[in-house]
Amino acid sequence: MLAILLAHALAASAAPLLVRRWGRRMFYLLATVPGASLVWLVVSWPQTGEHRRTVSWVPGLSMDIALRLDTLAAVFSVLVLGVGALVLCYCAEYFRPVPGHAPDPRVPGFAGKLVAFAATMFGLMVADNMLVLYVFWELTTVLSFLLIGHYADRAVSRRAATQALLVTTAGGLAMLVGIIMVGQAAGSYLLSEVVSHPPTGTTVTVGVLLVLVGALSKSAIVPLHFWLPGAMAAPTPVSAYLHAAAMVKAGIYLVARLAPGFADAPGWRATVLGLGLATLLAAGWRAVREYDLKLLLAFTTVSQLGLMIALVGAGSGDLMLAGLTVMCAHAAYKAALFMVVGIVDHATGTRDIRDLAGLGRRFPVLATIAVLAAASMAALPPFLGFVAKEAAFAGLAESSGPTGPVALTAVVIGSVFSMIYSLRFVWGAFAAKGQNGPSTRVALAHRPARMFLLAPGALAVAGLALGLGAGRLDAVLRGYAATLPGGVTGSLGLWHGANLPLLLSALVIAAGAAVFVARGPMQLTRLRRLPLGNADRVYNAVIQALDVTSVRVAGLTQSGSLPVNQTMILVTFVTVPLVALAAGARPELSVLWWDSPLEVTITVVIVTAALGATLTRNRLSAVLMVGITGYGCGMVFALHGAPDLALTQVLVETMTLVIFVLVLRALPAETAPVPRRSRLPRAALAVAVGAAVTVLAAFAMAARSGVGVAALLPEAAYQRGHGSNTVNVLLVDIRAWDTLGEISVLLVAATGVASLVFRHRRFGVAPRVIDAAGHDFGTATPYSPAIGDTTWLRGSDYRDPNERSLVLEVVTRIMFPLIMVVSVYFFFAGHNTPGGGFAGGLTAGLALTLRYLAGGRYELGETLPLDAGKVLGVGLTLVGGTAIGSLLLGAPVLSSAVLSVDLPVLGHLTLVTALFFDLGVYLVVVGLVLDVLRSLGARLDEEVPAAPAGPLVEAR
Repeated sequence: MLAILLAHALAASAAPLLVRRWGRRMFYLLATVPGASLVWLVVSWPQTGEHRRTVSWVPGLSMDIALRLDTLAAVFSVLVLGVGALVLCYCAEYFRPVPGHAPDPRVPGFAGKLVAFAATMFGLMVADNMLVLYVFWELTTVLSFLLIGHYADRAVSRRAATQALLVTTAGGLAMLVGIIMVGQAAGSYLLSEVVSHPPTGTTVTVGVLLVLVGALSKSAIVPLHFWLPGAMAAPTPVSAYLHAAAMVKAGIYLVARLAPGFADAPGWRATVLGLGLATLLAAGWRAVREYDLKLLLAFTTVSQLGLMIALVGAGSGDLMLAGLTVMCAHAAYKAALFMVVGIVDHATGTRDIRDLAGLGRRFPVLATIAVLAAASMAALPPFLGFVAKEAAFAGLAESSGPTGPVALTAVVIGSVFSMIYSLRFVWGAFAAKGQNGPSTRVALAHRPARMFLLAPGALAVAGLALGLGAGRLDAVLRGYAATLPGGVTGSLGLWHGANLPLLLSALVIAAGAAVFVARGPMQLTRLRRLPLGNADRVYNAVIQALDVTSVRVAGLTQSGSLPVNQTMILVTFVTVPLVALAAGARPELSVLWWDSPLEVTITVVIVTAALGATLTRNRLSAVLMVGITGYGCGMVFALHGAPDLALTQVLVETMTLVIFVLVLRALPAETAPVPRRSRLPRAALAVAVGAAVTVLAAFAMAARSGVGVAALLPEAAYQRGHGSNTVNVLLVDIRAWDTLGEISVLLVAATGVASLVFRHRRFGVAPRVIDAAGHDFGTATPYSPAIGDTTWLRGSDYRDPNERSLVLEVVTRIMFPLIMVVSVYFFFAGHNTPGGGFAGGLTAGLALTLRYLAGGRYELGETLPLDAGKVLGVGLTLVGGTAIGSLLLGAPVLSSAVLSVDLPVLGHLTLVTALFFDLGVYLVVVGLVLDVLRSLGARLDEEVPAAPAGPLVEAR
């Protein structure tokens, strides 16, 4: 199972490159990945038991990667892998460039997303840990958003993708809450354990219903069904795979998985039966009214999903067997019919049945495939659809309780609808419709390639073959259906004698055919408005109401004034915690004001600098005084035995000062005078914030009643993290997840700054001549040497000699390698002594800053001719790769694994994988500094001289 996931991940990564380099034919090569996985699945089919594999991931959060392949997971995986392989083959012909049109440049990316989707769906089916299942669940949501929005230049595609994302994500969030509630109540997040020993209680009932919300939203069940018809804006392969055979089946799978344990939970049957049958009827009624072939199939999909939810969630073994059979039949015929529509659209340029006439005569093979698939959809013998519908009738007829007759009546009516829309599809797409010749669109149609017909033909024939071999399918599906209370009493087959299900099937076929034949007179009764309403309009109204509400709320809370907004934030920060502290229980407070007289001196310096920063109007002076407060904090850290914190504080404060100075060049030298009436409130708020932080910190420290975790960290760092520097081991091992999140935020911030400043791309490394309007005149011409004959810094050759400093250049030339050596020392020694990747990266950043200040903006490109974005990306990749490396070496994700080697000269060496994590942090920090220097430094070097000086701007 892990090998299948890894193979799909590699194929998804390589797919864009393969398709871009060798074209659409690479889809056939990509299809071998799910195809080979399907072969393994068939060979390793869990006949009597199940296959399990567990990988330690985050044991403390119950997030081990637990995989389980049983009969249910295997059946759904066959659909995911089998249909996935056929859809990839279909893509090779679907994306054949139309004569006279350029190839679609988005196809390489589409290939990678489609293969990745197959991987996430397989992971969802075999995940036994509910939290891991949720991760795969949301990955399918994101990938479906990208695939539905493939034609991003079309407004309808963007809207459909956004709609699907919002609906399924909202359901997924509800599902996450439900998973946590059920998992906490059960004491385990393993699905197998939760279902085999289901917990009870109000919390569990609410949690299960929330999980159902996620399942119903994913499977497009009323009232969350409207996103699926809208998703037909996607390319046809997406509709054939995601919306017929794969993603929409995720909700069916989850309901089927939970039914053995929770079918008797309060509200379960009312939800799945009520909403499922309502979906069956409402969507079936909509399907018989559509003219667009793809939209017709979309509503039929929604209708059949409602039937499947009702059957697999009813809590009966016979109905579970029927539901799984309906699911298999639906995946085969619906994926085939979607592919047929794609071929029709590809050949004729239309999907409107009013523009199609005579297509069956023109393309008889395609018409035959459509008839075979539609016959299974209409539940005609001897197709699998007929076997499934007979099993559903039999199971509902034998079900006890008052809901049995009602459900049976609803399924019969829904089956009549399925007969009508199946005939409507075949007639609308391929019939001559009383015309002597083909319609204009059909006459101009080009004949599809033979390989184009392979995938839909295989699926259509599969529906017939499975119907004829229903006994074999019964043996496969019965194993899981028998796990429900009461077991399975019926069986799958084409003939069970003259009984009620056979009579109902004959009635459905006759009624559906009669209604279709009488469609002409019935057109007179066609209603202009839908009596059941339009859920899509309700969605639009809700979104519009949310937009209006957000604008009004923002208008009330966001005035556009930075001081006002900041005041609201700080007042809330002071008021809410202090009120909670005053109203609740408080520990006895004991404060030790200082340990040594030196701390008093440092405090006086910090307070004096803070007061000076508030009183001065000169921006540079204020920044320097704020820096003094930061350096003072670093000294306090050092006095209390925290050299790592002190080193990091000093480095961060220095870099912050540099950034402030770079930005201040584009601002007036002094701030505007503060009105007298505002001074006292601002001072009071500032004092209140400081007092609140101090009081809350004092009470928080006094509230500790036991031994703090800090006392255990040194030993844990040495024994588990293999390092004696507790702070660094915390960052790269114990709190590695936090560090990963923090550097990700740094990367996003750097990218955002670069995007705002550069607009198109980051500042290049080669020196250019750019005028004030932004026009590029090519490579800059070096100035004639004016300071001696030696070039101390290469970038200085491109600076005005009047702005150069020989002393600074010489000092920089000498100091830069020394600072870089210190940076490397911090990096390598940080695991056992003060330092680490963060401190080393900041030190290297300061060295780059010195080169920039001495040599100008061109010196950055000469010193480090790399794009900052690539440095950031490599750093984050190293951090993420460490997680995989730890797993491969048998350690939990993002924890330290030890590599020991014996070398001939160096002897025994021990290497901790946290070193590579630290290297990633190092590169992220260097990339961030480089991005800041090129955006706020080098870019402003171009803009500031050309900007008109304001009344308060001083000469630099």
